[in-house]
Amino acid sequence: MKDNSTHGYLDMDLLRFTTAGSVDDGKSTLIGRLLYDSKAIFDDQLEAVEKASAKRGTGEVDLSLLTDGLRAEREQGITIDVAYRYFATPRRKFIIADTPGHIQYTRNMVTGASTANLAIILVDARKGIQEQTNRHAFIASLLGIPHVVFCINKMDLVDYDEAVFTRIQRELEDFSSKLEVRDVRFIPISALKGDMVVDRGSNMNWYQGPTLMYLLENIHIAGDINHIDRRFPVQYVVRPQTTEHHDFRGFAGRVAGGVLRVGDPVQVLPSGFSSTIKSILVGAVESEECFAPQSATITLQDEIDISRGDMLVGPNNQPEVGQDVDAMICWFNERPLQVNGKYALKHTTRDARCMVKEVTYKMDINTLRKVEGDRAINMNDIGRVKLRTTVPLAMDKYQRNRITGSLILIDEGTNETVAACMIV
Repeated sequence: MKDNSTHGYLDMDLLRFTTAGSVDDGKSTLIGRLLYDSKAIFDDQLEAVEKASAKRGTGEVDLSLLTDGLRAEREQGITIDVAYRYFATPRRKFIIADTPGHIQYTRNMVTGASTANLAIILVDARKGIQEQTNRHAFIASLLGIPHVVFCINKMDLVDYDEAVFTRIQRELEDFSSKLEVRDVRFIPISALKGDMVVDRGSNMNWYQGPTLMYLLENIHIAGDINHIDRRFPVQYVVRPQTTEHHDFRGFAGRVAGGVLRVGDPVQVLPSGFSSTIKSILVGAVESEECFAPQSATITLQDEIDISRGDMLVGPNNQPEVGQDVDAMICWFNERPLQVNGKYALKHTTRDARCMVKEVTYKMDINTLRKVEGDRAINMNDIGRVKLRTTVPLAMDKYQRNRITGSLILIDEGTNETVAACMIV
């Protein structure tokens, strides 16, 4: 039964997922179908799409227009920028990042997929695995997305043939065994006709697995967060200095990993001072514990000098603290990466500066091979770099913790974000 109370709605699980695939594989149509069949669109939105479809004269409602909001996208029939869509069912809330398929928009895919729990990668049943399929699966693996669902789309154009699906599934299983993805699934669908998206349809009775919507509503994501390593980056020092709370000194932030409980010993990095947790506030309510991804305010038993950018961690389970960072980088900017160039850096709540010491190698995203000869990192390129920071950072490997294992580089002259980095 649906819980209509605000409290129940706020307590619902949130699943962030991204869609990827080659151009024209039907990503936008699939999202339109999910929204349409799960009744998550408003009447005026549907009316606008019906009008736009009528102008095209295709004879049926073009559901891809629900997400391809940019006029340039509608004119070309492609997705250019990341389009975020929000919807909910009685079981779960969803945020979709509809990311573009072209190689020149790799940076957009990295942006959209960086916070995703799950990636849907579409494969055209007529064409099978394409270069884009490999590239998007590699990026999903690089970004540490725990669940990847390969949707073999356009099954209606191959007469819903089980043999076609089985052949593509085998090829994908072989390829994905080389990637670092924990959970890989395969679903045959027709985004255009709706088979196996929200409703099962009657054309693929040979497929016994779940529909895509059932999988999205029920896939287990609580285990995706690192609840072992205690990580609490301090975002703000709370000093009300009112008569009522004259001596209150709390540290506000968002738990990046682990569980913190009242009475737990903690160590402050990078200073190394130790203390014990005195109290925890989650919102305005006192709590015995807080865990990722909650926001909380923590007070300690001892008066220790702590400021924004410091991190509270478990004394026996610490991140690496250092100024040398080895990372995979995705370059966002039109101006190429400068070796020995200086950039501003943001890592959790800490601001710092860094210098690019060297480019170790560049990835050929089509073949997934390391390119040793060419080390020029241009827009949309992915490579491995060594950075030297001005202050020590408390960091984990990205595959262990996506928050403490990631950072961004900023051009100090223009204040543009020029790169996303995954610490290795």
